[in-house]
Amino acid sequence: MDMSIHATYLPHNDRDAAIAFYRDVLGFEVRNDVGYNGMHWITVGPPGQDVSIVLYPPEATPGITDSERAAITEMMAKGTFASINLATKDLDGVFERLQARDAEVVQEPVDQPYGVRDCAFRDPAGNMVRLQQLA
Repeated sequence: MDMSIHATYLPHNDRDAAIAFYRDVLGFEVRNDVGYNGMHWITVGPPGQDVSIVLYPPEATPGITDSERAAITEMMAKGTFASINLATKDLDGVFERLQARDAEVVQEPVDQPYGVRDCAFRDPAGNMVRLQQLA
């Protein structure tokens, strides 16, 4: 089978903050920004790559109950609802640039006992963004 990853989904709760982080801090392209009933679905991705991240309002999930919405909101605030792993050839350089742009640092670059060097940030919605050094 010939398959590739096209898109992955991360929740957001503030359109402007999400765009500022993914476009201005991470340097991703904003590929789509669709609004409906005051909500926005934003598609972003690294320049030159076909894979996208769809930033979506979790309250728009079909069939979600009020208690589920509350649980998701609480988990997002704690940074335990969603995450994404990104990779770079220059972890320390990217870390310095992200830190200089006031990204919320969770973990500075470190060599992990399981064989990777990585760091971690949170996006404005609380999603964990881990960044790994490519070999």
